[in-house]
Amino acid sequence: MPPVLTVSPRPGNYLAPRLSPDGRRLALTSGSDIWVYDLPHATMMRLTFTGGYGNPLWTPDGRYIAFRGTGGIFWIRADGSGHPQPLIQSKNVQNPSSFSGDGKRLAFVEINPASGADLWTVPVESNGAGLTAGRPEVFLQTPFNERSPAFSPDGRWIAYASDESGMLQVYVRAFPDQSGKRQISNQGGAVTAWSRSRPELFFLNLENQVMVTAYRVKGDRLLADKPRRWSEKKLANLMPPWAYDVAPDGKRIVAVVPAERPPEQEAQHQVTFLLNFFDELRHRVASDSTPGMMR
Repeated sequence: MPPVLTVSPRPGNYLAPRLSPDGRRLALTSGSDIWVYDLPHATMMRLTFTGGYGNPLWTPDGRYIAFRGTGGIFWIRADGSGHPQPLIQSKNVQNPSSFSGDGKRLAFVEINPASGADLWTVPVESNGAGLTAGRPEVFLQTPFNERSPAFSPDGRWIAYASDESGMLQVYVRAFPDQSGKRQISNQGGAVTAWSRSRPELFFLNLENQVMVTAYRVKGDRLLADKPRRWSEKKLANLMPPWAYDVAPDGKRIVAVVPAERPPEQEAQHQVTFLLNFFDELRHRVASDSTPGMMR
C-alpha cells in the first residue's frame, strides 16, 4: 500500500475533494458548504455559508470554483471574495464534473426524471467579472444512467461511467462526435479521472479502490491497457460522486477515507494523500526478489 499522509486537521464529514490546478489547494464540501483547504499553510477557508451546495470543481486557471446548488450550477471566486453566482439554471439536479483543459467547456451530469442521469456539456467563458455559460448541449442521453464525465487533458475524449451492461463500467468516447466508444473497466468501475502528466486514466472499482489503466492514442482510436489496482486502500463509500482526485503530478491521490472510530460513533471521514506509489512498488518488488526471502 502507498504511504498515507493525513491532510484534514480532524475527522469530519468531508465530501468531494478536488485539487486546484497547481495542487496547492483543496476544494471540498463539509456541512453542505464549499470550503478551500490551503495545503502548505494547513488553513481552511469557507466560501459559502447558506448550505445546500456540493461537488466543487476548479476552473483550469484556479480563479473560480463551480459547484452544485439548488436550481442548477453556481460559481464563486476561489479567493473567498464575492458570493455564489448562477452559471446554469435548471429544475433538475446538475452536478459539475470536468472542465476541458482550456476551460472553455464544462461537462456535467443532469438527473432527468424521464431518462435518469445524462451527460451534458456547456460552453463557458471566463473574464475579470467571472464565469458565463452558453447553451447546454446533450452529449449522451440514454435509458441508462451515465455519470462522472471527465475530459481528457487534450479535450479529445470523455471518460464516463454507465450502467448500460447491468452494472457500472467505465467507457471512453471521442468528443464531440462520440465515435470510438471503448470499454475500459472489466469488473465494474465508476468516478473517472485523467492524469494531467502521463497517459493514465483512473477510476474506482466496486470495492472503492483506486484503479488505473495506461493508454495510448493511435489515429482516431484510444487504446487502453488492462486496468490494475493502484492501491489496496478502500476509500469512503460516497454516493455521489467523488471520494478522490488525482494530483497534477499524477503520482499522488487525495482521497476521503473512513476515519478510525468506535462502532457506536457517527461515521466520520478524513482526507488523505496516497503518496509515492511507484517508489513503494519498486521497493516491494526488490524485496520479494531477494534470495532466501519468503512472502
